Amino acid sequence: MSPRFSPFEDTLWSRTARPATPRPTLTGETEAEICIVGGGYCGLSAALFLAGAGREVVLLEAQEIGFGGSGRNAGHCTPTFHHHSLDGIRRLLGARRGERLIALQTGAADRIAGIVADHGIDCEWVQDGYVMAAPTQAALPALRAKKESYNAAGQRTEMIAPEEVEARIGMRHQSGGWLHPGGAHLNPLGYSRGLADAAASKGARIHVRSPVTEAVREDGRWRIRTPGGHVTARKLILATGAYTEGGWPGLDRSFRILRVMVAATRPDPDLAKAAIPQNMTVHDGRGNILVYKRDAAGRIVASMFPRAFGGMERMRRLLTARLRFHHPVLPADLDWPVTWTGELDMQPRTIPRLWRLGADAVAVTGLSGRGVPTGAVVGQVLTDWVQEVAEDDLALPLEPLAAAPRHMSLSPRLALAGWEIRDRLRERRAGVARRP
Repeated sequence: MSPRFSPFEDTLWSRTARPATPRPTLTGETEAEICIVGGGYCGLSAALFLAGAGREVVLLEAQEIGFGGSGRNAGHCTPTFHHHSLDGIRRLLGARRGERLIALQTGAADRIAGIVADHGIDCEWVQDGYVMAAPTQAALPALRAKKESYNAAGQRTEMIAPEEVEARIGMRHQSGGWLHPGGAHLNPLGYSRGLADAAASKGARIHVRSPVTEAVREDGRWRIRTPGGHVTARKLILATGAYTEGGWPGLDRSFRILRVMVAATRPDPDLAKAAIPQNMTVHDGRGNILVYKRDAAGRIVASMFPRAFGGMERMRRLLTARLRFHHPVLPADLDWPVTWTGELDMQPRTIPRLWRLGADAVAVTGLSGRGVPTGAVVGQVLTDWVQEVAEDDLALPLEPLAAAPRHMSLSPRLALAGWEIRDRLRERRAGVARRP
């Protein structure tokens, strides 16, 4: 595996998730109607939905189930669009297609709750809600607009006052917040492994340690080769996201990598509950975000984007300072024994891109950090494509494969820096305490 990817064994979830079901490496020849490449949320969701509909599916994973972002993310499941308003989605995709994507995304957490319940997936699933805080009065109009637009789309969100923000999630120094009761969190690797078991129970054949070396079209079918064998299939799906290596020429250039830092404290259920009274996902409301929750063992698990300068120890100190600003109950020497990074497949639209690779072949990349709920969304879009839903009726447009513009190597970090400046200016104008 390329050194550009962070070590999988550094993650909390590799230590706490339910054990993986042993699965074979592909050897020899096999046939299927559909071959899916990638054992993360997108590929596994599609495998589950398709196998559940009676389709013959083989899934190939280069490493192990959940090795990519689906086993490294912070475990938040927020059925929203972070980078776009709902009207922005409609403008981007057109009214009809936009409405389809909005319906899938806003319903994704509830759908995942159903999958977890139906298949008995052990993944620390908690659906107690999500709060995005308003650090200053200047942040409130945008949150009110979110409330109105999401409620118009069928959600039941609400604005909450500063004292309710503190009562629910323990955050001080806020001007209010936006509460989405459908927000959830989970152990992301546990969910990935559970999805694989669920798909296999419906008949999907799953192979790990089976990296794709080539996919060629022969006699109207796809031949997908691995070091140990090959799959012959009528339809081909590549769902390898930020962890794409090989498999299809140019697919790894359809996005640019942005790293995110995730860290977990030592288990201390009493301290974690004192800091976050209700077991919700918390977003600090800033552009350069801090998002956190507590896990089943009583850890606080938090994520943020690393700063351009400074090592991991400096980032841990900053993470502690940011949390203690909101939650002074936390000690100054808060320990982060587990720290890791994950890779996001960023591209300008910041919603998934559905690439047409050839006859009966597609790929998806560019989830841009929206993995848990959006993985289920993409799984449905891929299922619709296999089942030959008309292209105009797919929730994502089919596009010719294209490289991400070069500026994407820099523009996400510039955007983070710009949001940091905006938030500093808002704090100064409001006369509130400067946040770390």
